[in-house]
Amino acid sequence: MENTNSTIAAEQPTPKHHAGFVNIVGNPNVGKSTLMNDLVGERISIITNKAQTTRHRIMGIVNTPEYQIVYSDTPGVLKPKYRLQESMLEFSEGALTDADILLYVTDVVEDPEKNADFLARVAKEKIPVLLVINKVDLLKGNEQLETLIAQWKQRLPNAEIFPTSATEQFNVDNLKARIIELLPEAAPYFGKDALTDKPARFFVTEIIREKLLLNYDKEIPYSTEVLVEKFDEKENAIHIMSVIYVERDSQKGIIIGKGGEKIKKVGIEARHDIEKFFDKKVFLEIFVKVEKDWRNRENKLKQFGYID
Repeated sequence: MENTNSTIAAEQPTPKHHAGFVNIVGNPNVGKSTLMNDLVGERISIITNKAQTTRHRIMGIVNTPEYQIVYSDTPGVLKPKYRLQESMLEFSEGALTDADILLYVTDVVEDPEKNADFLARVAKEKIPVLLVINKVDLLKGNEQLETLIAQWKQRLPNAEIFPTSATEQFNVDNLKARIIELLPEAAPYFGKDALTDKPARFFVTEIIREKLLLNYDKEIPYSTEVLVEKFDEKENAIHIMSVIYVERDSQKGIIIGKGGEKIKKVGIEARHDIEKFFDKKVFLEIFVKVEKDWRNRENKLKQFGYID
């Protein structure tokens, strides 16, 4: 009898590759960055308990032989008070225009009517919208969750709802599985070894900025920007020279601290995380300079990467 195994094998269709952009949007401080890091499986976005931690649109890329998911973390939606925040809002609004799948993240404590105009735009989306109700670990029972789900079904009737806790990683795997199911057929958009679209210097600035958010109060961290002026990478070490920009001379004094103690603490904490991120010895120099009203100056915002 003729052996047809090789013929049958040859006739098997080649599995199709899937790829897509999954954009994460929502109001400030609802856990978008924590969720992004969980979905990517790497620490791409910085995380603090303060609002407006994320300023840029940051991509994290997940690759397997069968698919590529390009996640985008975006700044929290807000009413802009200065030009920097206008740029941040543009990053969030841009995420509505190029997504294959949209993750709208809320949590169990925020006011659902906050930034209702943006939510109304999400409700009109024709692409799949996955509504993530984060921080459900803070609820006392199922009744509260059922009430929240019913309220959100009225606001986003076409969305699929996923109650989650990003910090506890509750229901994140089910969310991942649904994202994979919804991916369109497409070739990879980035190389299969890519983790992000951002250069190494970007993550240095983000790590230093995270330490500023954690170590200073009130308006101080929001008035700062970080720029890496030197990134000299050798086989076993990296020499980094960075500048923290502030808007006023008084802020410079606060950042440096008495006898330089505050800036020294920031440098030690940042160097530790940068070494962990790059798995190399790091020599980090940090300087502080004043750039008056940089958050409203187009030329400075271009230099810092907020405007093309």
